[in-house]
Amino acid sequence: MTETTHTQTTRPDSRYDAYTPRSPEIRAAMEALRGLRKELFDGAFAYRPLARTGAEGPLTRRLSSRKREYASWAPHATVAAIGGVATLVTWGYTGFGVLGLLCGLFTLGPVLLTLVRPIAAFWLSFPAATVVAFLSSKGGDWPWLPGSFVAHLTVLTVVAIRTRPRTAAWMWLVTAGYGVVAGSVLSDGYYSPNTGPMLIFAALLLLAVTIWHIRRDAEQEVTAQQTVTAHERSRRTLLEERTTIARELHDVVAHHMSVVAIQAEAAPFRVQNPPPELEKAFVTIRENAVAALAELRRVLGVVRAEHYEAPDAPQPALADLDALLANVREAGLDVEKVVTGAVRELPQGVELSAYRIVQEALSNTLRHAPGASARVEIGYVLGGLGLRIVNGPVPVTSTVKPSPGAGHGITGMRERVSMLGGDMTAGSVDGGYEVAVFLPVAMVGEGEA
Repeated sequence: MTETTHTQTTRPDSRYDAYTPRSPEIRAAMEALRGLRKELFDGAFAYRPLARTGAEGPLTRRLSSRKREYASWAPHATVAAIGGVATLVTWGYTGFGVLGLLCGLFTLGPVLLTLVRPIAAFWLSFPAATVVAFLSSKGGDWPWLPGSFVAHLTVLTVVAIRTRPRTAAWMWLVTAGYGVVAGSVLSDGYYSPNTGPMLIFAALLLLAVTIWHIRRDAEQEVTAQQTVTAHERSRRTLLEERTTIARELHDVVAHHMSVVAIQAEAAPFRVQNPPPELEKAFVTIRENAVAALAELRRVLGVVRAEHYEAPDAPQPALADLDALLANVREAGLDVEKVVTGAVRELPQGVELSAYRIVQEALSNTLRHAPGASARVEIGYVLGGLGLRIVNGPVPVTSTVKPSPGAGHGITGMRERVSMLGGDMTAGSVDGGYEVAVFLPVAMVGEGEA
C-alpha cells in the first residue's frame, strides 16, 4: 500500500524529469531565454507613466511654487523635445510633404510612448524604423535613417533609465540582432548598414545609464544604512543613559533603605521597656526593609556592567555645583550661577538628576560653543525645581572649532526629566542654545497624603 502510494506520487515528477535538459549549455540557453522573457516580454504593455520629479533639488528649492510645478515636468519635456528633434530630422530627410510628415510621426511615436509604456516603446521602435526606411525614397543608411537613429537611441536611454541594468543589456542584444537581420536580409545592397555605429553609441549610452543606476543604488543603500546606524546609536545611547540612571537610582534607594533598616533595628534599644508590640513592629519594619533592599539589588543589578562597582563617594547634588562650575571655568568656560527662591533640601533623586543635567549642558557648551559664556539659573519654586542653562553665540575671534554632535546628551537629559515626570525644552536662542527644565517635587503634605 505504501509503495503504491509512493509510486503514484512520484510518477508525475519522473515524467516531467524526462523533459528536463541534461546539458549545461542547454540549461544556460533556457535560463537566458527565460531572462529575456522576464525583462522584455512579461508585462511589456503595462501602463507605467513616468513620475514627476520632486521639489527637493538644489535648484528647484529656490523657485516659486508655480515654477516648481512646471519644473516637475522637466523629464517629460526633455523626452518630448528630443523626439521633436528626431521628427524634424526625419521630415527634412524624407522631404517636407505628406510622406515626410507621416515618417516623422512614425519616428516620434516610440519616443513619446516611453513616457507611459517603456518596454512597448522599445519594441515599437523597430517596426517604426523599418517603415520609415521603406517609405523614404532616398538611399542612405540602413536600417536606421538619421531621424530613426536618434529616436532609437533616445528610446534605449529612456527605457534603460526607467528599468534595470539587466534590461539594458537585453535591449542592446536585441538591437544588435535586429541590425544584423535588417542589414543582411531586408536590404537590397543599395543601403549601407549602420548597425555598427548604432551599437557603439548604444553601448556608451547604456553603460552610462548602468553606472548611474549602480551609483544611485549605492547612495540609497548608504543613506538607509546611515539612518539605521543613527537610529541604533540613539537607541544605544538611550539604553546606556537608562542604565546609568538605574545604577544611580539603586545607590540612592539602597542608601535610604539601609538607613531605615539600621534605625528600625536600633530603635527598640532607645526606649526603656518598650512594649512587645512596638518591638515586633520595628522587627517587621527592619525585615521588610532588608527584603526590599535585597530585591532592589537583585532587580537593578541586571543593568550593571560585568565589572561595575558602586562608587564609594556619595552621589553629587546641587550643593556640589560650585565645584563643578569651578572645574568648567578652569576648562575655559565663563559661567555664571544665579539662584532664586528659598533654597531647600530636595529628594536625592531630584538633586542628582538636576546636577547631571547641568553637568551635561555645560559639557555641551564646551564642545559645541567654545569660547561662549554660559549662565546657570536655579529656581526653587512652589511644587518643584526650575533649571535654565543658556550659552551665548560662539565669538568670532574663537580659534577653536566646535565639535560635531549627534544630540545624545540631549537624549540623556530628556530621559532623566521623563523619569521624574518633568518638562524640558531645548533649542537655539539668540545665536546660542538654551536648556530649560522643570522637575516636580511633591510638597510635604502631598507626600503624607
